[in-house]
Amino acid sequence: MAATNVAYPHIFEPLDLGHTKLKNRIVMGSMHTGLEDRFYNYGKLAAYFAERAKGGVAMMITGGISPNREGWLIPAGGTMNTRADVINHQRLTRAVHRHDSKIIMQILHSGRYGYHPFVVSASPFKSPISPFKPRQMSIKNIESTVEDYARSASLAKQAGYDGVEIMGSEGYLLNQFLSRHVNQRKDEYGGDIHGRMKFPIAVVNAVRKAVGEDFIIVFRLSMIDLVKDGNVMDEVITVAKALEEAGVSIINT
Repeated sequence: MAATNVAYPHIFEPLDLGHTKLKNRIVMGSMHTGLEDRFYNYGKLAAYFAERAKGGVAMMITGGISPNREGWLIPAGGTMNTRADVINHQRLTRAVHRHDSKIIMQILHSGRYGYHPFVVSASPFKSPISPFKPRQMSIKNIESTVEDYARSASLAKQAGYDGVEIMGSEGYLLNQFLSRHVNQRKDEYGGDIHGRMKFPIAVVNAVRKAVGEDFIIVFRLSMIDLVKDGNVMDEVITVAKALEEAGVSIINT
């Protein structure tokens, strides 16, 4: 098969990520199945990912898992912040590893997109997809959320994940800070792109410190915002370079 695949001649070749290697270059991106939000569905979710691993996918990324209550997509949504969460997620990682594939847990903070009354954002502007107006995050809240990301990543590693994907695109919390369309703060976390990216970069630095060097960190980065006053490509490139310097293994667009 590989010999006749002229368009993608390297797709079945291993990919070296430095501290680890993928058996081929087929990666399954994150898709929220709806099973992530209730612990009693994790048997079904494990079977779902096991089938993809059995089919030859080298690495797959879970649907979004929140680092804290404010980051829920829905009330009491999928979260990774306790030892009980670790036990539930071990069902997924063990099922995938049996087929020599790798699995990444996506850490997703919904920000103003959350469908619950605890929503927060860079600025207090309601999103068009949630009836709840967000509270603008204080600096103390930002700093505690950075710690929550790091704890979530550390627990993901304990659960057997090969890495985490930090969701920084599609309008969720970190993208809300990156985008001038939403982020109209006047403090150190707003303003130009260097201020707007301070929070996401702090998250990556904290996560890398928490998990060590032998762990994959993917960052999901928007190339185009598709909204008025969205980031321009020069700003996206500035963020990408800072992410690489902070310790990201892979940038996913």
